[in-house]
Amino acid sequence: MDMKLEFIVLPVADVERAKNFYKALGWREDIDIGEGDARVAQLTPPRSECSIMLGRSLTSAAPGSLQGLCLVVNDIEAARAEMVGRGVEVSEVFHDAGGGMPLANAQGRVPGLAPDRASYFSFASFNDPDGNGWYLQEVTTRFPGRLW
Repeated sequence: MDMKLEFIVLPVADVERAKNFYKALGWREDIDIGEGDARVAQLTPPRSECSIMLGRSLTSAAPGSLQGLCLVVNDIEAARAEMVGRGVEVSEVFHDAGGGMPLANAQGRVPGLAPDRASYFSFASFNDPDGNGWYLQEVTTRFPGRLW
Protein backbone atom coordinates (compact mmCIF):
# COMPACT_ATOMS: atom_id res chain seq x y z
CA MET A 1 0.00 0.00 0.00
CA ASP A 2 1.37 3.43 -0.95
CA MET A 3 1.09 6.20 1.64
CA LYS A 4 2.20 9.79 1.23
CA LEU A 5 2.15 12.62 3.71
CA GLU A 6 -0.15 15.07 1.94
CA PHE A 7 -0.49 18.04 4.29
CA ILE A 8 0.20 19.28 7.80
CA VAL A 9 -2.34 21.38 9.68
CA LEU A 10 -0.57 24.45 10.97
CA PRO A 11 -2.22 26.25 13.90
CA VAL A 12 -2.40 29.98 13.18
CA ALA A 13 -4.26 32.94 14.67
CA ASP A 14 -4.63 34.89 11.42
CA VAL A 15 -4.98 32.95 8.16
CA GLU A 16 -4.32 36.00 5.96
CA ARG A 17 -1.11 36.94 7.80
CA ALA A 18 0.15 33.35 7.72
CA LYS A 19 -0.76 32.90 4.05
CA ASN A 20 1.09 36.09 3.13
CA PHE A 21 4.17 34.96 5.07
CA TYR A 22 4.38 31.62 3.26
CA LYS A 23 3.60 33.14 -0.14
CA ALA A 24 6.48 35.59 0.46
CA LEU A 25 8.72 32.51 0.79
CA GLY A 26 7.70 31.53 -2.74
CA TRP A 27 5.20 28.85 -1.74
CA ARG A 28 2.36 28.06 -4.14
CA GLU A 29 -1.18 28.88 -3.00
CA ASP A 30 -3.29 25.81 -3.71
CA ILE A 31 -6.59 26.86 -2.15
CA ASP A 32 -8.13 29.68 -0.14
CA ILE A 33 -11.77 28.99 0.68
CA GLY A 34 -14.34 29.95 3.28
CA GLU A 35 -14.59 32.96 5.55
CA GLY A 36 -13.95 33.79 9.19
CA ASP A 37 -13.32 30.75 11.37
CA ALA A 38 -14.22 28.49 8.43
CA ARG A 39 -11.49 29.93 6.17
CA VAL A 40 -8.86 27.44 5.01
CA ALA A 41 -5.76 28.07 2.91
CA GLN A 42 -3.35 25.46 1.63
CA LEU A 43 0.17 26.24 0.40
CA THR A 44 2.99 24.08 -0.91
CA PRO A 45 6.74 24.72 -0.80
CA PRO A 46 8.57 24.60 -4.15
CA ARG A 47 9.09 21.00 -5.38
CA SER A 48 7.36 19.56 -2.30
CA GLU A 49 4.64 16.94 -2.34
CA CYS A 50 3.52 17.92 1.16
CA SER A 51 1.55 21.10 1.85
CA ILE A 52 0.54 23.09 4.89
CA MET A 53 -3.10 23.78 5.66
CA LEU A 54 -3.91 26.99 7.54
CA GLY A 55 -7.13 27.59 9.41
CA ARG A 56 -8.28 28.63 12.85
CA SER A 57 -10.89 25.87 13.16
CA LEU A 58 -8.84 22.96 11.78
CA THR A 59 -7.16 21.99 15.05
CA SER A 60 -7.46 22.56 18.76
CA ALA A 61 -3.70 23.19 18.93
CA ALA A 62 -2.75 26.72 19.94
CA PRO A 63 -1.33 29.02 17.25
CA GLY A 64 2.45 28.71 17.24
CA SER A 65 2.50 25.37 19.07
CA LEU A 66 3.79 23.26 16.18
CA GLN A 67 7.57 22.88 16.44
CA GLY A 68 10.20 20.89 14.58
CA LEU A 69 8.88 21.15 11.03
CA CYS A 70 11.69 20.54 8.56
CA LEU A 71 12.34 21.78 5.05
CA VAL A 72 15.08 19.89 3.22
CA VAL A 73 17.35 22.01 1.01
CA ASN A 74 20.36 21.07 -1.10
CA ASP A 75 22.38 24.18 -0.19
CA ILE A 76 21.65 25.52 3.28
CA GLU A 77 23.73 28.66 2.89
CA ALA A 78 21.95 29.64 -0.33
CA ALA A 79 18.52 28.75 1.12
CA ARG A 80 19.20 30.77 4.26
CA ALA A 81 20.40 33.76 2.23
CA GLU A 82 17.28 33.62 0.03
CA MET A 83 14.99 33.53 3.06
CA VAL A 84 16.82 36.43 4.71
CA GLY A 85 16.47 38.31 1.41
CA ARG A 86 12.72 37.69 1.62
CA GLY A 87 12.63 39.31 5.07
CA VAL A 88 12.60 36.19 7.26
CA GLU A 89 14.64 36.12 10.48
CA VAL A 90 16.67 32.91 10.17
CA SER A 91 19.26 31.62 12.62
CA GLU A 92 22.85 31.17 11.59
CA VAL A 93 23.72 27.71 10.25
CA PHE A 94 24.55 25.20 13.00
CA HIS A 95 25.37 21.54 13.55
CA ASP A 96 25.80 19.19 16.51
CA ALA A 97 29.23 18.54 17.99
CA GLY A 98 28.24 15.27 19.64
CA GLY A 99 27.07 13.44 16.55
CA GLY A 100 23.41 13.63 17.58
CA MET A 101 20.58 15.83 16.47
CA PRO A 102 20.80 19.44 17.73
CA LEU A 103 17.10 20.09 17.24
CA ALA A 104 15.88 19.18 20.71
CA ASN A 105 18.89 20.54 22.58
CA ALA A 106 20.01 24.05 21.66
CA GLN A 107 23.02 23.70 23.97
CA GLY A 108 24.43 20.99 21.70
CA ARG A 109 24.50 23.33 18.71
CA VAL A 110 27.79 24.39 17.20
CA PRO A 111 27.95 27.35 14.80
CA GLY A 112 28.67 26.58 11.17
CA LEU A 113 28.28 23.74 8.73
CA ALA A 114 28.66 20.11 9.76
CA PRO A 115 32.21 18.76 9.37
CA ASP A 116 32.85 17.72 5.77
CA ARG A 117 29.41 19.23 5.08
CA ALA A 118 27.86 15.84 5.72
CA SER A 119 24.27 15.46 4.54
CA TYR A 120 21.52 15.67 7.18
CA PHE A 121 23.61 17.44 9.82
CA SER A 122 23.60 21.18 8.95
CA PHE A 123 20.58 23.23 10.06
CA ALA A 124 19.14 26.72 10.38
CA SER A 125 15.90 27.65 12.11
CA PHE A 126 13.10 30.18 11.79
CA ASN A 127 9.58 30.81 13.05
CA ASP A 128 6.46 31.90 11.24
CA PRO A 129 4.52 34.96 12.54
CA ASP A 130 2.60 32.76 15.01
CA GLY A 131 5.75 31.09 16.38
CA ASN A 132 5.46 27.73 14.62
CA GLY A 133 9.04 26.49 14.46
CA TRP A 134 10.80 25.37 11.29
CA TYR A 135 14.22 24.00 10.42
CA LEU A 136 16.12 24.06 7.18
CA GLN A 137 18.18 20.86 6.84
CA GLU A 138 20.84 20.39 4.18
CA VAL A 139 20.66 17.07 2.33
CA THR A 140 22.90 16.58 -0.69
CA THR A 141 23.10 12.79 -0.64
CA ARG A 142 20.16 10.69 0.54
CA PHE A 143 20.52 7.75 2.91
CA PRO A 144 20.06 4.42 1.06
CA GLY A 145 16.43 3.62 0.33
CA ARG A 146 15.27 7.26 0.47
CA LEU A 147 13.84 8.94 -2.61
CA TRP A 148 14.72 12.47 -3.52
